[in-house]
Amino acid sequence: MRVSKSKAALPLPVTRALRKLGGDISIARRRRKITTTLMAQRSFIDRRSLARVEKGDPGVSMAIYATVLFVLGMVDRLGDFASASNDPLGQMLADEKLTRRVYQARGLSSGD
Repeated sequence: MRVSKSKAALPLPVTRALRKLGGDISIARRRRKITTTLMAQRSFIDRRSLARVEKGDPGVSMAIYATVLFVLGMVDRLGDFASASNDPLGQMLADEKLTRRVYQARGLSSGD
């Protein structure tokens, strides 16, 4: 099996996060007492792909992770991953670009 350059160059925190996601998915499936066969069927994948998901394999498509989360009833949190409200760095950068002063347009009085 050929390993892509992007897969081989994954930053360690990304690898750890994917492993954690896979482990959390595995725990969620077992808590719900769903067999790997049934989970794979409901997710329209084979058991081998499900095993890769539960290991946090970065080669598995995001669509498969999303489908598995849907089957577990956890897909609602997927939309919050990159939400603007969960982006403190982006908010800080946007705040830095705010003007220091607000100027009134010429010709307008303060009552307009």
